[in-house]
Amino acid sequence: MNKISEIELRYKFQSKGVLKISDSQSAYELLKSNWNANIIELQEEFKSLFLDRDNKVLGIYSLSKGGTAGTLVDVKLLMVAALKSKAHAIIIAHNHPSGNLKPSDQDQNLTKKIIEASRFLDITLLDHIILSNNGYYSFSDEGEI
Repeated sequence: MNKISEIELRYKFQSKGVLKISDSQSAYELLKSNWNANIIELQEEFKSLFLDRDNKVLGIYSLSKGGTAGTLVDVKLLMVAALKSKAHAIIIAHNHPSGNLKPSDQDQNLTKKIIEASRFLDITLLDHIILSNNGYYSFSDEGEI
């Protein structure tokens, strides 16, 4: 008899205090407080916030950590995490170790790819935030989402 692997889906929600995202500034502040300030200008990382229908934070997911000039983002893993957490909306974010907040062509293309994947799964991409110690760039504020 052949034994097959069981697929297990788990998500643990801890409602210690419900945080609500009301705009890009509140998202930036929450993201920055969950970033390692010692490496924000050294190493690029990609994270996402998962939100319920009322934009209350379900959790944060650290998807990848890369080098000084980029990090790999697996959109399938992002969507799996969003589905596991029963997210209605997501905010994606990454830092630019250089401090330059201008989105690259790769940033623009990734955002479009995630918008497309999110739409297919009935999840709303609310924003893509590029952050540094000194500020942030919001795709939503700039009308790009």
